[in-house]
Amino acid sequence: MSRGNLRTSQARALAHVARLSSGPPLNRDLRVTLNFHPDRVSRGTPILRSLADSGVYVSQFVTGTGNGGLTAHPGGDRWRWESRLFGGAYDHAPASERPVYGALDHRRSPVGAAPRFGSSHFRLTAATLERTTFCYPESCLDPSDFGTAAHMALVELALADRRDALDDCVEAHVHGPVRLDRDVEALVLDPCYRGTAVEDAARRLPCPVEWHPGFRLTVEELRRHPGYRGPGIVELGTEIAAAGVLDPRLVGEAVATGRYDPQAVKKVWHCLARFGAPVTSPPSPR
Repeated sequence: MSRGNLRTSQARALAHVARLSSGPPLNRDLRVTLNFHPDRVSRGTPILRSLADSGVYVSQFVTGTGNGGLTAHPGGDRWRWESRLFGGAYDHAPASERPVYGALDHRRSPVGAAPRFGSSHFRLTAATLERTTFCYPESCLDPSDFGTAAHMALVELALADRRDALDDCVEAHVHGPVRLDRDVEALVLDPCYRGTAVEDAARRLPCPVEWHPGFRLTVEELRRHPGYRGPGIVELGTEIAAAGVLDPRLVGEAVATGRYDPQAVKKVWHCLARFGAPVTSPPSPR
């Protein structure tokens, strides 16, 4: 989808951010990734099945679900942040026209740019960069620095910052539909899902499936970080673990039982994402 085919609200949002952006053009070898948990359920349907049925990745305003705060409704925090970010362009637009959120993978990470929001990710095509806006830090922190594909000074800001590894991503907003058959280079999954229903569902999507090295955290290592999300989260992670190890599939199964506070399980995931990420060298440019 080209910028010329965008809805009026989407074109206005892009133009507003473009006026606030500065710096050199973005390196077109970089990609935006949309991190998410592939084993979650949205409105009673497994998320990958919903994606296979619709063929389109949509925003929290449409799904009513997400891996961050659920404030995507008129007057909610997400609504207000978007109104500020995009100069009110979406204030009166239907939910289906709003952007989807991801992050710029400027570190070329095998697990995607924003693992805080999920173990797996869609890696978008280079063409989507033309209709993507960026900010740093993330929108909930009232950012004053913005970027587009034409003017991008945010990578240097992020690299110079000393924020936690889960919080230093360059946030991306993709304006216009994200179609899985056209706008996605690959769905990249954690290997803990090999041979599971998640892999079966992923194979039904109209995009290639790839695998990253995998998140894995031993209980022994988890116990070394009680100050990260609190001692209670360490104990919950220990309970969820199997044979002394945590992986994304086990965290997803804990969510599915309904036995645990979802916010507490989300913090277990944060520990796994922060301290159990694969240690690999950054891939060479594609």
